[in-house]
Amino acid sequence: MTGHFAFDVLIIGSGAAGLSLALRLAEHAKVAVLAKGPLSEGSTNYAQGGVSAVFDAADSIESHIQDTLIAGADLCHEGAVRFTVEHGPASIRWLSEQGVPFTLEARDDGSREYHLTREGGHSHRRVVHAADATGRAIQTTLEERARACPTLRLFENHVAVDLVTTRKLGLTDNRCVGAYVLDRDSGRIEVIAARFVILASGGASRVYLYSSNPDGSTGDGIAMAWRAGCRIANMEFMQFHPTCLYHPAAKSFLITEAVRGEGGHLLLPDGTRFMERFDPRLELAPRDIVARAIDHEMKRLGVPCLYLDISHKPAAFIEEHFPNVLATCLDYGFDMRREPLPIVPAAHYTCGGVMTDFAGHTDLPGLYAVGEVAFTGLHGANRMASNSLLECLVFAASAGQDILTRLADVPPPPPLPDWDESRVTDSDEEVVVSHNWLELRRFMWDYVGIVRTDKRLARARHRVELLLREIDEYYGHFRISADVIELRNLAQVAELIIRCALARQESRGLHYTLDYPETDTAHPPRDTVLVPGNWALAERMPGW
Repeated sequence: MTGHFAFDVLIIGSGAAGLSLALRLAEHAKVAVLAKGPLSEGSTNYAQGGVSAVFDAADSIESHIQDTLIAGADLCHEGAVRFTVEHGPASIRWLSEQGVPFTLEARDDGSREYHLTREGGHSHRRVVHAADATGRAIQTTLEERARACPTLRLFENHVAVDLVTTRKLGLTDNRCVGAYVLDRDSGRIEVIAARFVILASGGASRVYLYSSNPDGSTGDGIAMAWRAGCRIANMEFMQFHPTCLYHPAAKSFLITEAVRGEGGHLLLPDGTRFMERFDPRLELAPRDIVARAIDHEMKRLGVPCLYLDISHKPAAFIEEHFPNVLATCLDYGFDMRREPLPIVPAAHYTCGGVMTDFAGHTDLPGLYAVGEVAFTGLHGANRMASNSLLECLVFAASAGQDILTRLADVPPPPPLPDWDESRVTDSDEEVVVSHNWLELRRFMWDYVGIVRTDKRLARARHRVELLLREIDEYYGHFRISADVIELRNLAQVAELIIRCALARQESRGLHYTLDYPETDTAHPPRDTVLVPGNWALAERMPGW
């Protein structure tokens, strides 16, 4: 028999966005948090650099805004940037109150303030951090608080299958009222009803063969929102982190932006620097420029990797600033105190997503989206370093405030039907899933990667349409598993990325195409907005 649960709020995702929102709501509502694996196994846990916010007297809110707008290649929504930056310091202070052990430094007057580092695209030191494992510090602290909270119900090893809407139940007014969820331990599909559902499920970087993200970054929230009728925007802007460790066993270990921020040099195999040929900011140029430069040099020279070198800095400096990076690299046989590190770009961050306003509302009443899953207008065509955790925290706070004002006015959802498995059987063709998974990620890397062409995109579109048909047939005939759910979502997200990339006939930020190598300056900057059942480039819409 299907398990049924009911809550005021269901949060799908357990990273910085999901847990910070849950903790803000827990005193006032009955809240459930869904985690695909262990509570800590999300992208937040792997974030090394930090959270950007203005604390230095020499810095300013306006400077942070301008740096973000520049990095976003004229596509950021200035209102969203200002809203985020202005609420940044308060979000950091809230984390400190929760117990996050940020790195501090002594001032001349004897006080201790946040130690600030600098990363690519920033004109000032404004990155608050906990050594070089900020994400882990935030995740661990919030997880401890969540586990100790008696009004939070944590569902670990649970994968959301799809959203439940009143329209699907045959009612007239459409609203999100819960989700079907796979319990990975029992294999049972459960039904979780809620007055409010929040997607905090992260991005979709695992759609690519090489990624810095954990295995769970499969675009689940974006795909579910699309199927439920929400608009999706700017999926062509997939950020590739320039410097992931090149080693067959390292899998997805990235070398934090702060290594370049603290003076690291990018080198060719012969030991010469090359960034001066691409940007006057050298290694501190935004990530899209650095990743494209590395990709260009690798292809020009026919080499599998380039190098990042900070060994000219004192060993004690490296040990103090990058203890976790140093330890991990030593495990793989590289000593960054004495030698350059081999690096390659890898898919890292999804700048587009489910369209929301400043309170996290999507097009579907009752459904919110917060964090990497959402498109708020903050990042434009390229996310600036350390603005991602900031976005998670700021919009989780605003969504929480909005939910609290509406909680008393929204009635409990109607009874939700069981998941219907009456017409499916157990699969005897699991090889289809693994084969399609590999094929999808490989052609996305080859055809929809750092440098694109119309011909490559057309090939990718043809391939993904075939895959979607195969996956839908499989999904309709066999009992589902976590792998099938993730493959279905990845394929849907891949189609959205390809459609957005085909629609943008210019090069801007993270979207670079050889067929349109220049930025379109003849028209106002536009977002790529996909509407279920229809899609086209759309002018910016008021209020978004």
